[in-house]
Amino acid sequence: MLEYSARKNVGLAVGSIVAAASIGAAMTVYISPGILGRISFSLCQIWMIGLPLMWFFWIDGGKINLPLPKRKELLVGTLLGLLMFGIIIAIYWFFGQDWIDPIDVRNRAKQVGISSQTIYLVGSIYFTVVNSLLEEYIWRCFVYSKCEILIPGKGAIFVAGLFFTLHHIIGLAAYTNDWRVVMVASLGVFIAGSLWSLCYLHYRSIWSNYISHALADFAIAIVGWQLLFG
Repeated sequence: MLEYSARKNVGLAVGSIVAAASIGAAMTVYISPGILGRISFSLCQIWMIGLPLMWFFWIDGGKINLPLPKRKELLVGTLLGLLMFGIIIAIYWFFGQDWIDPIDVRNRAKQVGISSQTIYLVGSIYFTVVNSLLEEYIWRCFVYSKCEILIPGKGAIFVAGLFFTLHHIIGLAAYTNDWRVVMVASLGVFIAGSLWSLCYLHYRSIWSNYISHALADFAIAIVGWQLLFG
């Protein structure tokens, strides 16, 4: 009974993270773009960061330990990141320019407060350097590791990848209004999320994930700049 109760609590915790990510995205781009949407998004982000931290210290009894990355992790992260960077730029170059209407992207960006190049640059730096690290902590250190408790074997990799993809679908649908972009990009997010979970399973560290995630986000920032200001 205790084991069932513990698993139930883990499931509720993971579900709350997935729900918060989706609610934050929906509030920002659909339900209430603007100040209320940004406040809601920020509150959801606080929950997504705070819950794993509370769980780590109070339930798992963890202690802060920041091991330096190993050379192999840096190499794997860089190679994987460069591969993702190249794929994102190539897909946009060959398909995205025809599939994505820049006017739709610009209108949606203005609704959520991206009104100048400076704001976009600051946001891009944040999402590339800081948010990618936070996402790896939330979605790999917490969500994936808890999925391992709920789902036996390698199935946790793909379930965690799916959970990571859900809130991205909301944003993609809002910004592009094209089912081809949503499908291709969502598949890419799912594959990336699954690969990052696999790396975490292998290394029990987020260094390789963080490097590759940052490079992938950098590619997305370049595409976004081209759509908004190109």
